[in-house]
Amino acid sequence: MRNERKRREALVYHAKPHPGKIQVVPTKKYSTQRDLSLAYSPGVAEPCLEIHKNVENVYKYTTKGNLVAVISNGTAVLGLGDIGPEASKPVMEGKGLLFKIFADIDVFDIEVDTKDVDAFVNTVKNIAPTFGGINLEDIAAPEAFEIERRLKAELD
Repeated sequence: MRNERKRREALVYHAKPHPGKIQVVPTKKYSTQRDLSLAYSPGVAEPCLEIHKNVENVYKYTTKGNLVAVISNGTAVLGLGDIGPEASKPVMEGKGLLFKIFADIDVFDIEVDTKDVDAFVNTVKNIAPTFGGINLEDIAAPEAFEIERRLKAELD
């Protein structure tokens, strides 16, 4: 990809017509006041209360079951090495695109700005309730193995 034409083609692909490769799109109607009051307040209280009664209802009333976190700290990106969390974002968005087109799974890419294993593990544990799955990407060894081992032991 180093020749100028291919380089420019790749940059335009990622930048135009909108930066990035993924977006969030509503799944419910939102054109009327009624729609909005069901989506947010006061209608949102009912599913909240049902989830509070039985946490498994989160899969019935939210997108959690079809939402994966693709998480990296950018320390081992493709053939690029340690390029940092921001520079890893195009790769994580690309992974999200693959999840969507091949399995119709929604993804939030999350780039974590730490190389500290404890901080990374705690970050993932703290956001885990949002997601039905967590996909760790492009994290340098040996830290990647320790992070995966700990998260498998500490999360469902």
